[in-house]
Amino acid sequence: MQTTAPISKPMMWTGRIMSAIPVLLILFGSVMKLMRAPSVLEGVGRYGISEQLVVPIGVIELVCAVLYLIPSTSVLGAILITGLMGGATFTTLRIGDPTYVMNIILGMMAWGGLYLRDRRIRELIPLRSSGE
Repeated sequence: MQTTAPISKPMMWTGRIMSAIPVLLILFGSVMKLMRAPSVLEGVGRYGISEQLVVPIGVIELVCAVLYLIPSTSVLGAILITGLMGGATFTTLRIGDPTYVMNIILGMMAWGGLYLRDRRIRELIPLRSSGE
């Protein structure tokens, strides 16, 4: 079996930054939902989501982000963030909101950041040159 090359400092920091962006946005959205901010309540109404679901959705977002931040559960967190972003993509597409692309990009950033900073993911999904 091929050993994975060590993680360089630039790769690690790029991965951390790529990971931080979706996490910070998810955490911000979670806090806003948990506080039941008026703008959030207005927004979920536009998407056809009951106001009663705002706090549970905020809790789910918080759990996903926290699991992603803990190194030993980061892969589970990334899987859950993928589901979260998939649901958000569907919700925005359903009403014709063009911001659905942002959800796809955030999901890709979460996995890309994890790929750069976690050897386990690179071993699972190795990039190969065209000569191999």
